[in-house]
Amino acid sequence: MRDAVPEMAGALLAQLRARAPRVHCITNAVAQNFTANALLAAGCVPSMTLSADEIGGFVASAHGLLVNLGTLDAERRAATSIAVAAAHQHKLPWVLDPVFVDRSPGRLAFARNLVARGPRVVRLNHREFEALADTAAKRENVMAYARETRTIVAMSGATDLITDGTRAVGIGNGHMFMAKVTAMGCAGSALVGGFLAVEPDALRAAAAALLMLGVAGELAVRQAQGPGSFAAAILDALNTLDAPTLIAHAKVV
Repeated sequence: MRDAVPEMAGALLAQLRARAPRVHCITNAVAQNFTANALLAAGCVPSMTLSADEIGGFVASAHGLLVNLGTLDAERRAATSIAVAAAHQHKLPWVLDPVFVDRSPGRLAFARNLVARGPRVVRLNHREFEALADTAAKRENVMAYARETRTIVAMSGATDLITDGTRAVGIGNGHMFMAKVTAMGCAGSALVGGFLAVEPDALRAAAAALLMLGVAGELAVRQAQGPGSFAAAILDALNTLDAPTLIAHAKVV
């Protein structure tokens, strides 16, 4: 699996560009613009409406769904319930990004209820995993949680870990500036939603998305002088990234 990831990701990137999947995003108020631009740069078509009157229709006509809990106000709670129901009705793959569940008991309970509703991928960081799973963010614990919940866990870090509880892939690409740009993680989760639209194997889709983002980050830093210029440069890198470049720069462990 590890050795095949770069070539597989390159093939999926070509499919993503060719099919231009629609990804509906329920995401942070502070993340919407960057997330939308990252999806566009990658070759996807984003939508962001939260209106209870129309979100069901938007999800039904999309190819992937992101549920991000970053700014979990009443409107987003209601939109999430409608969107997840629509995703189930139309057999649409969806991604849960349980942002800051380590900071709020109510948010944590809401996220656990969402996990029980069957996201294809849960993408989160170490602190969020420890809160959600109530255990240390060790490799064996992450794999056990993936098996128990029957979902893919994509945990970001110095090396991203993607696992379904049996298979596991590590992605070592990225740059420290990625932690200094708001919405970078949100954009990564949205890209997972895009790749899920072209690849039914959710582990492969998540690995391809995070590899794409990590390689783009490494390419972007060559043009950047700091986090501000890096934010623009990574959008350019996502837009121009092709399969040969992705394969050449992949750090899969």
